[in-house]
Amino acid sequence: MSNKDIDSEFSSSYLQRLTKELSEDLDKVRNADDFKADSVPFLVHALAQGTSQFSKEDKRRVVQAGETDATSREKSP
Repeated sequence: MSNKDIDSEFSSSYLQRLTKELSEDLDKVRNADDFKADSVPFLVHALAQGTSQFSKEDKRRVVQAGETDATSREKSP
């Protein structure tokens, strides 16, 4: 898997986990009177910036662990 693929997979996984963990707070932001539809890309970009705190090796380990978990679930009866 290339570094670009790992970055993409990690970013996707990170954002899914982050939005799940912050769902109540994100709902409050989304329902605020001053929140507009054109704010969504800015919010997504701001959340995605958190991926930069992880090293390439950390990202690789997380992606590989996710692949291992997915393979284990597929093999389970």
